[in-house]
Amino acid sequence: MVLPPLTFPPSQSWIRAAFCDRVAVVVITLAAAAAAFTFRSYGLGWDDFTHAQYGDLLIKYYGSGFSDQRALSFVNLYFYGGGFDMAAALLAKLLPTGLFETRRLAGALIGVIGLIVTWRLARRIGGPVAGLAAVVLLAACPMFFGHMLMNPKDAPFAVAMIILLLALVRLLSEYPRPTPAGIALFGLGLGLSIGSRTLGVLAGVYMLAAMALLLAVEAKTKGIREALARACQFILYLLPGFVLAYGVMAVVWPWSVQEALNPWLALTYFSHFFEAPWRELFDGRLILVPDMPRTYLPTLLALRVPEIFFALGICGALGAGYAATRRDIPLRQRAIFVCVAMAALFPIVLTIAVRPAMYNGIRHFVFLMPPIAVLGGLAGAWLIEAARRRFRFGATTAVAVLAVGVTLPVVEMVRLHPYEYTYYNHFIGGVSGAQGRFMLDYWGLSLKQASQALEAKIAADKIPHPSGRRWKLAVCGPHRSPEVELGPDFEITWDPQGADFAMMLGVFYCREFDAPVMAEIRREDVLYARVYDLRGRSYPTLLNPYPTRPY
Repeated sequence: MVLPPLTFPPSQSWIRAAFCDRVAVVVITLAAAAAAFTFRSYGLGWDDFTHAQYGDLLIKYYGSGFSDQRALSFVNLYFYGGGFDMAAALLAKLLPTGLFETRRLAGALIGVIGLIVTWRLARRIGGPVAGLAAVVLLAACPMFFGHMLMNPKDAPFAVAMIILLLALVRLLSEYPRPTPAGIALFGLGLGLSIGSRTLGVLAGVYMLAAMALLLAVEAKTKGIREALARACQFILYLLPGFVLAYGVMAVVWPWSVQEALNPWLALTYFSHFFEAPWRELFDGRLILVPDMPRTYLPTLLALRVPEIFFALGICGALGAGYAATRRDIPLRQRAIFVCVAMAALFPIVLTIAVRPAMYNGIRHFVFLMPPIAVLGGLAGAWLIEAARRRFRFGATTAVAVLAVGVTLPVVEMVRLHPYEYTYYNHFIGGVSGAQGRFMLDYWGLSLKQASQALEAKIAADKIPHPSGRRWKLAVCGPHRSPEVELGPDFEITWDPQGADFAMMLGVFYCREFDAPVMAEIRREDVLYARVYDLRGRSYPTLLNPYPTRPY
């Protein structure tokens, strides 16, 4: 399958291109509006409070003229870049929203940037129809939309990586003499990517694979000396971009430049599992996270992205690989196909081969969603054009099929809101089919709604406040969420003995009590969180007494 840019009859090309671009802008606007109206619904997870502290410490680091260096040794977060945390902390000082609501809003803004860049990248490679298809696929992907509103690590990194991929594609299209704008975009993307997570170095593999194709083909057609000279010229042109990247990285990740080898130390730190291993649910079994099977990532990718996203992504990857071998396609275009296909596929292959510790679903692989959407957009555009040429109403039929394909996950996102990130597709039967087999609300977002339900229940039943003390709430899950939601009238603890209430995530490690249920948070009849009335009862622990057997 060849994926060239779509062409239209001269009399209609500008109309169709403008129409596609306008629809793409509408899609991005709708996604931004949905985020703007719903960002307050997303609760705190396990890491939010600590990340907020990190952002505040980074501001103090710069505000003190680099003398307050607590950010450079804060827990283990100094091994990560803090650009998002710092930007959110600064934004919180300007906006009337609370700190954690502002963090959600900042994530939404960055996610919208990711949508825009994905659209522009796919459009640059495959034309306006490909751009539109790609942005629709990504906006309707619950994995991306859900994480951009609540994940302070992986979603910003995904956006940084797609900015870098756009820069690489632009550089390849300008090979061997990139423009200053392309070099500047490269420096920005590289600095933000490595400054977010050291995994940003993977982009070097994508570029090397594309340059290997350029060098090999040009060595045959121009001679090895000229091919090497052009490659060296290209690298020399990029030197200012590397300098800019280092400066950007220094700003968003100041620890990385304190010592020359600090980025390498961070890379080696994350190359092995750095915490005491725990068990997570995968395919109905509780497995230690360092022992997850090689099928972990491929299985969850197949089950956790929409069917249309998965199918078009595979078609796009196959088509890009085939197009890269076609001699009738311009060489630089072939190199671009190699680069984008590598961005989507190489991390998957590497993960299968190396088998690192894997946990929390596939949140660490959110950065794969934009390049897969680009490949899906290319495939969708090719299919629409192929149908248009072969059948009278082929294009209309193909567009209708694609529209139905993206409508299904959008409907599921509405039903799951604000837990879009827990989405499973129809291959497994949605979240109800995944229950008891895979992790769902591992981030603990549902404790926000559970806290609101507890407050409402206390008010509705007019339950009297205990005399001389605060309410005692035992929580199995991240404690910061109920602390923020319920305020100082509640003491949050892991100890259920003497507790008034218990708030439990619907996960395998939280036990069930034979106590009155005050509230439940459910989606598609799947339990996400439950609140118990423990007054007059005593229990020794919140944890499942059978930790190797999921409920």
